[in-house]
Amino acid sequence: MSESESRILNPDSSPTVDWDTWEPNMRANLVFIVCDRRVLLIHKKTGIGAGKINGPGGKLEDGESALEAAIREVEEELHITPHQPEQMGVLRFAFRDGLHLHCTVFRSSGFDGEPAETREAKPEWFDFDAIPYDRMWADDVHWLPGMLEGRRFEAWFEFDDDSMLTHRIEWIG
Repeated sequence: MSESESRILNPDSSPTVDWDTWEPNMRANLVFIVCDRRVLLIHKKTGIGAGKINGPGGKLEDGESALEAAIREVEEELHITPHQPEQMGVLRFAFRDGLHLHCTVFRSSGFDGEPAETREAKPEWFDFDAIPYDRMWADDVHWLPGMLEGRRFEAWFEFDDDSMLTHRIEWIG
């Protein structure tokens, strides 16, 4: 059984995305390492979303699977290796500037190594009830709590710069 939520957040800005024909022009991933109702997030220092808090992750390289890229990105950004990342969902973003991002979301319950700050990211643990959504992308508050609790999902978001215009989330199972 699935449940769905869908909203147009800015009625003055009607949706412009035909999700039936939408195609990504960038593929990426995010990894959320969860231990004892805490999640390891990063203060992102470079790239898309620099200055925001997010999960570690990044773009897929040619020939890489989403899982291979997820593990590589966590190793590069935090110098740790996540244990058996499990795919939890897919985020689809249509930005008005032309970026169409397909992002696979993974969850892991452990890792090898010690999280370390790099030129790309500064790690920090947050309790589930103290996640700083006001310092994250606007979509995160809609899907991250459910994913952290183990729910799978598919989601679609339309953004104009940092402003989320529309969203749809389908919870699976």
